[in-house]
Amino acid sequence: MATDASADTLTRFLLPAAGVRGVAVRLDDTWQAVASRADYPPSTRELLGEASAAAVLFTGHTKVDGRLSIQLRSQGSLRSLFAECTASGTVRGIAQLSADQDAPRDLRDLGDDALLAITIENPGLDPREPQRYQSLVGLEASRLAEAFEDYFRQSEQLPTRLLLSANGDCACGLMLQKLPGDEGDDDGWNRTGALFDTLGEAELLATPVPDLLHRLFHEESPQILTQRPVRFGCSCSRERVESMLQSLGEEEATAALADGVVEVRCEFCGQEYRFSPPQIAELFSQPKVDVDAPSRLQ
Repeated sequence: MATDASADTLTRFLLPAAGVRGVAVRLDDTWQAVASRADYPPSTRELLGEASAAAVLFTGHTKVDGRLSIQLRSQGSLRSLFAECTASGTVRGIAQLSADQDAPRDLRDLGDDALLAITIENPGLDPREPQRYQSLVGLEASRLAEAFEDYFRQSEQLPTRLLLSANGDCACGLMLQKLPGDEGDDDGWNRTGALFDTLGEAELLATPVPDLLHRLFHEESPQILTQRPVRFGCSCSRERVESMLQSLGEEEATAALADGVVEVRCEFCGQEYRFSPPQIAELFSQPKVDVDAPSRLQ
């Protein structure tokens, strides 16, 4: 179990003299809960951990009122990877592989058809129609952190540094970005970048966030802006499953009855939902439920 005060926490901080803002995240119990849902091979586990840490980091960097997700799809060994953090601080994630394969550690080996996207979903004026914003991230870099660095530099045109790492115990991330405008002294970004370059993945994983910020940036007088707990959580519900069954249509939903019951299992959290033939019939005697549905029926 995690013992340090920064475990499962998102921290936003400021280096005022340098004109640099930052976000740090450490996922201990949260990451272990995500990873425990499947027996992932080593590279896939690391990549999912890095994506989970990044999803939390970006909710501390970007205004998110709903949820932010990172999605990676390819036709290669890694079929899909998904990590999500909500505005309330719940995290979930999943990866799907081709049979008996592991994800490559070099993202460029996923193939030319691979897609990496950041999606933000915020509540709209109509609760049934959330506002979705999606940005595609280039995959010219070998590592996930480098791909996201390139994305923020190009999309926000602000210098950005990012380090992500994960092992079996924790998933961590640290992000620095120059404040817009003329904030900070002339050498601030170069100075903090040089300090950032001294940090390795092993140290990032081994060091609680307060100690890490002091070790790296104590001469910059770091100011903690906010700290927010994060935890594993899933947004599945019986209502969402009902919506998914309705979207299948009555004929297909009825055909899914096995041993007199439809069983739907959430791949994120393992929760099972069971529907009897009368309950299936009742679903199609009611108006369709307009909620997001889980993506797969098992």
